[in-house]
Amino acid sequence: MFRRGGGPGKPDEFEKLYRSRESEQRVVGETRRIPPADQVPPHRPPKRRTHSAGREYDGRGHQRRARERRKKTARNTLVIVLVLLLVIPGGFYLWADSRLERVDALQDYEGRPDRQPGTTYMIVGSDSREGLDDDQIRELATGRAEGRRTDTLMVLYMPRDGDPTIVSVPRDSYVPLAIPGYADNKINTAFADSVCGTGEDGEEVCGGPGPLVQSFEQASGVRIDHYVEIGMGGFVDLVDAVGGVELCPEEPMVDPKAGLDIEAGCQEMDGGTALGYVRTRATPRADLDRIQRQREFFSALIQEASAPSTMFNPFKSVPLVVAGTDTFMVDEGDKLRHLASMLMAMRGGTATTAVPVGSTPTLDGVGSVVLWDEARSEQMFAAMREGEPIPEEAMQD
Repeated sequence: MFRRGGGPGKPDEFEKLYRSRESEQRVVGETRRIPPADQVPPHRPPKRRTHSAGREYDGRGHQRRARERRKKTARNTLVIVLVLLLVIPGGFYLWADSRLERVDALQDYEGRPDRQPGTTYMIVGSDSREGLDDDQIRELATGRAEGRRTDTLMVLYMPRDGDPTIVSVPRDSYVPLAIPGYADNKINTAFADSVCGTGEDGEEVCGGPGPLVQSFEQASGVRIDHYVEIGMGGFVDLVDAVGGVELCPEEPMVDPKAGLDIEAGCQEMDGGTALGYVRTRATPRADLDRIQRQREFFSALIQEASAPSTMFNPFKSVPLVVAGTDTFMVDEGDKLRHLASMLMAMRGGTATTAVPVGSTPTLDGVGSVVLWDEARSEQMFAAMREGEPIPEEAMQD
């Protein structure tokens, strides 16, 4: 047993054995002297941890790795956000494009006009009741006629340089029909699916988008590049999706056949009222007045649909896209981007006119028709064939 506590200045036995004045510490490859604790210089820094390789470690490596982890996390988050920003709109575009109904409207045929410098869209408003239930048919006063006819026929023309122009084509325009067995008739007859003839190959050819486009191309010499059709039900849905449109009739209008009863002056119209407004023929110039109202309506609709309050409001923009893809019928070769390009072109700065009218005679077996002004209409179509802006003198007021 060891005794602790030697006299003053004398170490006890424990200290003699375990705390010699010169200790030795074995290190690989050499022996180094470690001075007694009471001989350590006061200025010597405390011992620091070392890496396994023997380098001195000051703690900054851990901080550096933490910063690198944070940077990596930020980079990964940014990549994920960018992928979502690309994938979600891309997926939404593909989904919306797949919802468009397509029809073989732009058909090749012998003598079809060659491709031309400008771009043309044929826009057809159909009186098809497809998609309307009995209550809607009564409320909208659409009647119950079978099949479909065209209430509206316009050509959006985009020249190589300059602003687009919307050219309304009177539906009673008297032109050669692209249906076997039929001579000259109203152009909207070429759209009626009840009008049929037998082709040279013995196959039945009925009215529809294809014969309508061909009839216009043959009469004007202007090639149509894109086709867009909208029915009555889709018309109403589009207007309601943007919350209505502001239209400004100059006179009170009452037409039970169109379900219309409105006062004069600017007013907000819902889908049903706007449909009656563009359909009615109960005015002095009938179809010619209706063309003016249709141009007014399309301008108001595009302005409302392209407004920031609509485009950046998902509660409006998403229903609008859904209504639009449910509403529009396009050619088999057309995509959603072509439809968007058409709508953007019609948004603002778009001139509106009509094929110049020469006279409106009544013909036996046909009824009242519209004959184009030969000189001015040819001047208009020549500019369109060359991709040039339509001259003002060729425009119909």
